[in-house]
Amino acid sequence: MKTTFVRRGALPSASFASHPSLASLACCMAAALSFPSLGYAHAIAGNRVFPATMAVDDPGVSDELNLEYGHQRVRGDDGDQSVNTFSFEYDKLITPRLAVSVEGAYAGQNNPTAHGFDNFGVGLKYLLYVNEAHEFMTSIGVDADLGGTGSHAIGESFSTISPTIVAGKGFGNLPDSLAYLRPVAITAEAGPAFSTGAGQPNAFNYGVTVQYSLPYLQQHVHDVGLPQPFANLIPLVEIPLSRSQGQTTGTVNPGFIWINRYGQFGVEAQIPVNHASGSRVGLLVQAHFFFDDIAPTTIGKPLFPY
Repeated sequence: MKTTFVRRGALPSASFASHPSLASLACCMAAALSFPSLGYAHAIAGNRVFPATMAVDDPGVSDELNLEYGHQRVRGDDGDQSVNTFSFEYDKLITPRLAVSVEGAYAGQNNPTAHGFDNFGVGLKYLLYVNEAHEFMTSIGVDADLGGTGSHAIGESFSTISPTIVAGKGFGNLPDSLAYLRPVAITAEAGPAFSTGAGQPNAFNYGVTVQYSLPYLQQHVHDVGLPQPFANLIPLVEIPLSRSQGQTTGTVNPGFIWINRYGQFGVEAQIPVNHASGSRVGLLVQAHFFFDDIAPTTIGKPLFPY
């Protein structure tokens, strides 16, 4: 049975020393720490910045590059198998509200041993609505995993088409009595995944995140004097789920994102919600770059800015 890899992430539980790519991502974080502090250009609604989360899509559109490493043990035909994935997603703004994306992943697994590229994907996403006062934004989009574009050992021969709606809501308008809950935000996505393969099941994918933004606390509630790097941390929990043929699979992902003007670095555990979702806690590691702030007049500029 070939392993299907979910958009924006795969599945992890290994040490940095045993995976050089993890060390490279750690270097990205060290470099990012030297960047100037907050001044974001990503998904913004009023005072709220929604980070680019790892397993559940965020509600914004942007010129950006996402790199992730994942490791997890999942169920296979011959028992548990260890899966390591190195994935990327590049998003390019066509207009300030419309973005196209391309994504891919290189995967390796054992039991049976296989490695190669998974199917490549393309996407289109439109920022539908933003309410600044209520820190709310929503987007609609569609993604297509293109059958036959990956290696025979990892990819599938059929395509999958996934229309999706994504929304985010911050709680900055709570009363003064609940001021310390103002840094809380939630995001969610939902949509079907239609398979083009004869006899292949469809699915319904959905997920939610709960975030607590320490930059929001410092800047818009009360400066509690947090030092760096803690002042730029966003602790969060993501819960990506999928329902197909009467079976729900997914994970609960506690972790954090460190964010500044030019990018972010994130780490999450992946806790399977049931045995069908995996047998051990996995790991996701992310390095993410905001080209609209890194290079706003060149590669970070919408093709049609008006």
